[in-house]
Amino acid sequence: MFKMDLVEKVAKNLRKYRKGLSLAKLAQKADVPVKTIETIYYKQRIRDIQVSTLQKIASALGVSVDELLK
Repeated sequence: MFKMDLVEKVAKNLRKYRKGLSLAKLAQKADVPVKTIETIYYKQRIRDIQVSTLQKIASALGVSVDELLK
């Protein structure tokens, strides 16, 4: 999987699974900086996402990492 494909898929699934959570609330719940969530969500100059960040986001959304990558 190309890195951009990864970012595209995660961004798409953030939109799908965040269920009314603001990006700031999601960042707080995932214990990651708001800027990290915004960068992924808006696909701004991002090349890759750390596995630990994916795990935190998935946990905060109540889904598996696999679901974020579909």
